[in-house]
Amino acid sequence: MKIEFEDGQPVIDARDLGGLLEIAPAQVQAMMRSGEITSKYETGEGEDAGRLRLTFYHNGRRVRLTCGEDGTVISTIRTSSGPR
Repeated sequence: MKIEFEDGQPVIDARDLGGLLEIAPAQVQAMMRSGEITSKYETGEGEDAGRLRLTFYHNGRRVRLTCGEDGTVISTIRTSSGPR
C-alpha cells in the first residue's frame, strides 16, 4: 500500500481505507465528509524525520499507518479506540 500526495496532502485509496476499517470503499468519501471517519496527519521529527503517520478513526476503531517519505506504508496498526 502506498499513500499518494496531492497539493502536499496525503491521499489514501478508498479501497485500502475501506478494507482497513471494514467498510465498503464506496462509503469512505461520504463518511469522511460527514465526520463519521476522522483522521490525523503527523510528520516525523528528529529520528523520524522523513516519515509520516496517518491515523483514521471510525466506530471505535483506530488504524494507524506509518509511511516512508515516498508514501510507502512501513507499518499498519489496527486497534479499538473506544467511542469517538
